[in-house]
Amino acid sequence: MKDFVIGTLRWFVEHPDDLRVSALDGEKTLVMEVRCHADDVGKVIGKNGKVIQSLRTLASALASKSNRRAVLEIVE
Repeated sequence: MKDFVIGTLRWFVEHPDDLRVSALDGEKTLVMEVRCHADDVGKVIGKNGKVIQSLRTLASALASKSNRRAVLEIVE
């Protein structure tokens, strides 16, 4: 799941080498924290939050296959 998030976000950012995703794995929940270059935060969020919301939906759909919940957060 972490590789999916990184691979998807690489298409949106200008500094893909600064993109970091850390996963905190719980029993029923997977929390992923996205860290990126300061210039790319707006691109990761997208206009009116559409990019990050779409990515959250995709991550939740992937996690639901294994009866889990995925939470995606942007950390500055």
